[in-house]
Amino acid sequence: MKLSILSALNTERANRRAAVIVTDVASGEQRLVKGADVFHDPLKDLIEKHLRSGKSGMEETPAGRVFLTVHVPPARLVITGAVHISQALAPIAKLLGYDVTIVDPRTAFATPERFPDIPVIAQWPDQALPPLNIDRFTAFVALTHDPKIDDPALLHALSKECFYIGALGSRKTHGRRVERLKAQGIGDNEIARIHAPIGLDIGAVSPPEIAVSIMGEITARLRQSPEKAA
Repeated sequence: MKLSILSALNTERANRRAAVIVTDVASGEQRLVKGADVFHDPLKDLIEKHLRSGKSGMEETPAGRVFLTVHVPPARLVITGAVHISQALAPIAKLLGYDVTIVDPRTAFATPERFPDIPVIAQWPDQALPPLNIDRFTAFVALTHDPKIDDPALLHALSKECFYIGALGSRKTHGRRVERLKAQGIGDNEIARIHAPIGLDIGAVSPPEIAVSIMGEITARLRQSPEKAA
């Protein structure tokens, strides 16, 4: 690998940005495609497919065989609300390879005993979220049912490029949430990014079942094309 490509790749990785090295199998020539440049690349569809899967692999193209070496940062899950659903959701997400962080200012809930091996930040969202540097490889869920906690958390998430944003609550609850967010100047297109009621419609009842439905929806958003995941 040329030093210039390696240097550029390391810069992308250090900044949690996706990149793909395209290697022409016949000639050995390589080039780096940054995540931000994929849309304009002649191999756009193939590269997007591999970025969604996070897997490297061989592909046939009109110009010959290429090997796509995929570099994507670990996906993250930020949970607002140290609630019962979170106690099931956090270990499931960890099992799937997510870096998980829980935010809840209520110190009676946000304890290491309730969330072993999970970083828990017992602060209000406006304090806790900015240092986390939420990005396009972050899934964000709001689970407290408390507008004083969930609303500012959602406002922060909507200002970022999270690949998934979800919020707990019925359609009626979400309707009231929408009114509050609009009062804060959030437009319809941004509000439409919020998955609410949260999770896949699988008839989930218990906290573990709801956690499964949430991770299913997050996985679909991460791995499927936007058209399929919608």
